[in-house]
Order: sequence, then C-alpha cells, then structure tokens
Amino acid sequence: MQWVEMTGRTVEEAREAALAELGIGEADAEVVVVSEAKPGLFGRVRSEARVRARVMPSGPPPKDGRRKSKSGERRKGSGADGGRRPSASRQDSSVSPADNGSGDNGSGDNGSGDAGQVEDVEVPLEELGDVAVSFVEGVMKGFGLSASVNREVVDEDTVRVAVGGDDLGILIGNKGRTLDALQDLTRTAVFRETGARHGYVVVDVNDYRAKRREALARFTEGVASEVVDSGERKSLEPMTPADRKVVHDTINGIDGVTTSSQGEEPRRYVVISPA
Repeated sequence: MQWVEMTGRTVEEAREAALAELGIGEADAEVVVVSEAKPGLFGRVRSEARVRARVMPSGPPPKDGRRKSKSGERRKGSGADGGRRPSASRQDSSVSPADNGSGDNGSGDNGSGDAGQVEDVEVPLEELGDVAVSFVEGVMKGFGLSASVNREVVDEDTVRVAVGGDDLGILIGNKGRTLDALQDLTRTAVFRETGARHGYVVVDVNDYRAKRREALARFTEGVASEVVDSGERKSLEPMTPADRKVVHDTINGIDGVTTSSQGEEPRRYVVISPA
C-alpha cells in the first residue's frame, strides 16, 4: 500500500493532515514520524514536522494474478482486493488528511518490501471516476432519487464525483456522516472492480464539503477570538479527521492561539488554547 507524506507545524498537525488525506481514522492507519519540527527565532518554525502514513495493512494480500500494465492499460486478475481504501501519493504541507496517535512506533519502511504484495495496477483516473459514477448512480436508483452524477479529475491524484439535485439530504446525513459512508463504499467498489491501489476518489453532494469547510472555518475563527479575549482554552466537539484538519489550518493563520487534538477515535476532538 502506498504511503502519503505530510508536513505541519507540529507532529500532531502533520498526522491530522495525513489522516485527512487518507480519509481514515487513527485505528485504520499506520503513521511514521519522519522528523520533528525545528523551532526558529522568535517562536517561528524553522523546519516543519514530517510524517508518512498509509492504510494499516490487514496482512499480505492474495496473489490473484494481477500484474502491472503498460501504457495506462490494465489487465484484470481473477480476484478483487480486500476493499481497503487507497492512499494518494502527493505531498503538501496544507493537505489533507488528520491524525493518528499510533504512528510513533512505525518502522519507517516504504511499504515496498511487504511479503506477497501485489503490484499496483495502472488505471487512469478517468476510468476510476467512471466506475465511481456508475456505482453512485446505482445507489441513487436504489434510493429512488433523481440526481445528476458527474466526475471531474481534480489533479494528478484525485477524481471528484459530484452529485447534484433536489431533496438529497438523505445522502448527506447528520454532519455529513452518511456522505462519508457513501464515499467509503464508492472507494471500495472502485478499487475492487479495477484492482487499482492508487488515486483518491472524493464524493460530494451539492457541494456540501466545500460549504462545510467554509462554515467550520468561520466557527473556528469565532472560537479563536473568544480564546484570545478570555485567555482560556476551549474544547470543541468530537470531529472527523478532515474536520479537525480544517480547524488546525484555520488556527494556523491566527495569531495568539494554537491547537492540539485529544481523545481517541471516534471521540477525538480539538482544543484551542492561548499561544
């Protein structure tokens, strides 16, 4: 399984970013701390913390005959993968995906030496998107919903499946939990059918994810103002890794406050404290 490498002002922030990128919680991730943050002058960070993370291997995958293809074409094997979510291979200090408290005891290998590991099948992101669209359309039909489903290649690692229409709240659920479940199911279906282990499939309904990020950022700014004025730290409600990352990123741009994540999944939460 491929690794993602993320950075942050602290190891905690880098972990939050890695989990958010992978779209998983700490119980499903393996995280290796590559380097700690190095402080500079006047409280500035001279060098950011860096971590590497991947979906926790469940054991050596079966040798099902799949082989790496050439020129972007793939050869189908006789079996499907174990349904594990793939990881993107991009590196970005502002990225994605969340934390994983289990990463301090990682081995630091790059995952290429796992016994019996199946080579990654080269599948174009457009094809991953087409399979994802077909799966989501099937879900729509099962729910008796009418909606448009389109795919868009966002970057070299990510394909976004956008669902649009009226009365689609059932697909979003409380705080996006149903949408997250739909995304997980879609990813599993895509990687089972194609045999690929690369790429990042994002599912969104009526731009919910962007709207939630904006609303959460505004909320975080308000809490940060209260913390600065009162000098007392405030604990937020438990959040997903992706939501915690939004909080961390927002606080990073505000003077006088800092963040940390506490608790265990799925009740892990962010604490905003005076700097």
